[in-house]
Amino acid sequence: MAGAADVLAAWFRDCYGAHPELIWRAPGRVNLIGEHTDYNDGLVLPFAIGRGVLAAASARDDGVLDMRSRQMPGEVVAIGADELEPGSVSGWAGYPAGAAWALASAGYRAGGANVAVDSDLPIGAGLASSAALCCAVVSCLAALSGSGSGPGRRLPGLARIAELARSAEADFVGMPCGIMDQDAAMLCKQGRALLLDCQTGDFSLVPLDPAAADLSMLVADTGVRHALADGQYAARRAECQAAARLLGVRSLRAVRDPAGLAGLPDELLRRARHVVTENARVVQVAELLSAGRLADCGELLTASHVSLRDDFEVSWPAADTAVDAALSAGALGARMTGAGFGGSVLVLAPTERAGAIEAAIGAALGAAATFLVVQPGPGAHQAWPA
Repeated sequence: MAGAADVLAAWFRDCYGAHPELIWRAPGRVNLIGEHTDYNDGLVLPFAIGRGVLAAASARDDGVLDMRSRQMPGEVVAIGADELEPGSVSGWAGYPAGAAWALASAGYRAGGANVAVDSDLPIGAGLASSAALCCAVVSCLAALSGSGSGPGRRLPGLARIAELARSAEADFVGMPCGIMDQDAAMLCKQGRALLLDCQTGDFSLVPLDPAAADLSMLVADTGVRHALADGQYAARRAECQAAARLLGVRSLRAVRDPAGLAGLPDELLRRARHVVTENARVVQVAELLSAGRLADCGELLTASHVSLRDDFEVSWPAADTAVDAALSAGALGARMTGAGFGGSVLVLAPTERAGAIEAAIGAALGAAATFLVVQPGPGAHQAWPA
């Protein structure tokens, strides 16, 4: 978002009469594979993309949190920082408000602040726009908080910021998400995918360079929007927890072989089977990437989509249509990406076929479809002052 930070700084000045003290940028992400595994203590393999969220902030001494968005011109949401509690702020402003609340709850000084945000991430497209927003605002407010409230307290590191951003989304907004999106925003590096163990927090960076292999990764936004806080995501999470309870394990991560799911009721069996087989697919894809064999990952991506469609039942008709159109036009693999019920499809394709595949998906979905060619980009960082 080169130049975008200067634009936001100027808009901030117009809103508040002075430039911000700093601006942070947090990227969106595409999850290469590992869907609905994060809250099951599983494995995920996301990468950051070139689009993201910018958050600008400056401290104020009256204890008021004033929040504005360039995507919501004219709307001002203000609340006393000491009045923040889950449910006290709704809509888009609930995410930056949750960031301030999470910091304060963790013992960091989080008094009044002016906060302005800007984004070039499509909302509801399955690219983790809400996590990027929370990570950018937590990063800004943490930097403003100085050394924290306790003696010798240090500012949070990147992984801790991810945890606080997850708390903002899960505990304040009420979206029971896992940690994948926030960790991807904070920990990813250029040209790498993040292999994250959501049970231990351990991670490694795996090479991911599609251009070097004459391949393209295309994100097709189907135009169908999801609203994850509407209960469907929470229902899937509850089903996974129910399956784990019946199996007598802490989480589905403890099951490594689908044969170990025998005896579960059919619906719970299918939910759990997706999680178990998806974890195995993440391991396989990471091994292929480490060996420089990105092209061979295509079949595993498609298998992931089939599992999400048939066993986990979070796909949607436009995604299935896009996957079929992409494969028919020569894609190596394709899958829905994100939590489902709307959003985007990720396509792995030979670069020479990318145009034809985009045309085929566009013809199948109509004018609602839009496209991005994505490359693994850097994680969150201070964007202004440079």
